Amino acid sequence: MKVRVTKKIRIQLESFNYKILVSSCYQIINFIKFYNPDKLSFVTLPTKKRIYCVLRSPHVDKKSREHFEIRTHKRILDVSYNPKVNILELLLKLELPSGILYQIYLI
Repeated sequence: MKVRVTKKIRIQLESFNYKILVSSCYQIINFIKFYNPDKLSFVTLPTKKRIYCVLRSPHVDKKSREHFEIRTHKRILDVSYNPKVNILELLLKLELPSGILYQIYLI
């Protein structure tokens, strides 16, 4: 009986700009598909909104305020692969656009 050994990697991506985030996710997926992973899953997490309220004038018109928001978009990629090919080292060498925060976990 042959036992198939697989390793798992979880890549968590965050960005304020969703277009850059989606393009970098597809860049990683196309890169990983070249090495024939056993399983590849893509999860979209909820967008986190932070709203800031700022006074327009420092001394007068206390009721006059402006609202600003920052949206943080998140994605998770789970990859199961054969340990003969070390995808982790190859992922560390992959260059992603600026504005993308990524974390790689071994599961």
